[in-house]
Amino acid sequence: QVQLVESGGGLVQAGGSLRLSCAASERTFTMYAMGWFRQAPGKEREFVAAISWRGDNTHYADSVQGRFTISRGNAKNTVYLQMNSLKATDTAVYYCAANLNLFSFVSDPPRVDYWGQGTQVTVSS
Repeated sequence: QVQLVESGGGLVQAGGSLRLSCAASERTFTMYAMGWFRQAPGKEREFVAAISWRGDNTHYADSVQGRFTISRGNAKNTVYLQMNSLKATDTAVYYCAANLNLFSFVSDPPRVDYWGQGTQVTVSS
């Protein structure tokens, strides 16, 4: 059982930046591809970004491409989401996710083995 704990959410003005972190409880973290999803009020949860277990392959939603960067520090069992040029439309609860297969995050529907509890990101316009 992998437990995921997100941190780093908060309130920021449009155009600003935030970095989210997700800490995993298990050393087997290095076996998992990691991803970020988000859910805005009244909307379905959507894929944001994902990274392979080695960190050499990444995928992004079109809406965040060029503004967000996903990375991981396997020595710290942590995955990060650097969010720049934030927009009001980025306001959502952001969830960390783990799956053994990177491409499961972008399948329809997405397949996720483990979810974090979520962290709120609010972007004021």
